[in-house]
Amino acid sequence: MSSLPSFLSALALALVGRTVAHGGLSNYTVGETWYRGYDPDQPLSDQEGKPWMVQRIWASIDPIFTVNETGLACNNPATAPPSYIPITAGDNLTAVYWWWLHPVGPMSVWLAACGESCRHVDVNELDFFKIWEAGLLDGNVPEGIWYQRQFQNWDGSPDMWPVTIPATLRPGLYVVRHEILSIHIANKPQFYPECAHLNISGTGSRFPSNRYLVKFPGAYAEDDPSIFIDIYTDKMKNTTNYTIAGPPVWDG
Repeated sequence: MSSLPSFLSALALALVGRTVAHGGLSNYTVGETWYRGYDPDQPLSDQEGKPWMVQRIWASIDPIFTVNETGLACNNPATAPPSYIPITAGDNLTAVYWWWLHPVGPMSVWLAACGESCRHVDVNELDFFKIWEAGLLDGNVPEGIWYQRQFQNWDGSPDMWPVTIPATLRPGLYVVRHEILSIHIANKPQFYPECAHLNISGTGSRFPSNRYLVKFPGAYAEDDPSIFIDIYTDKMKNTTNYTIAGPPVWDG
């Protein structure tokens, strides 16, 4: 871990010479402390199992294309890290992206309780609940402003995605899952999930009921019209609302 200012300087240098592509979740911050995630452009042997690693391995910036793929949970191969990000319920966890290029589609953040350890769980068997989501903010579906576009920075600074851990959540070890769904290609959704491990402290005692809990895969239907969608039809040009797929947000 390191301070946020030194991290931003290092990140700016790392961006020089990179090939423009989809992007990916590379780091996390809590307050002024940053936690390094996995970098698919760097050797696996320099990252896998290292004591500082808090993120499950994602081997490529390529998306997940189907709702039934096991990689929808935490990408592929989703190898577990040895460490956790310490955070207090009620505090912000910020996801840091090198860049993000796609403009259309919803974004969401999920948690799943691990029990005694997140390192040895099967992420496809975990019960995830959504703690945050954002989609179409203004305008029509194909041309309006989506959060996915709004959180992008084009001034050389990283794209920052802050989310508050519900203050009433009971303490424990959790997997946090960030998902970006890009729907800019007609009927060909692109999922970009990444996961990390959290050690959440606090005085809360609440936990979501079954109506909020889902598994990946299983959370989304193959025919969900919010996922398999052609945003370029005349109907969509006159549509100013978008329903985000999955269960409702649990805010504590």
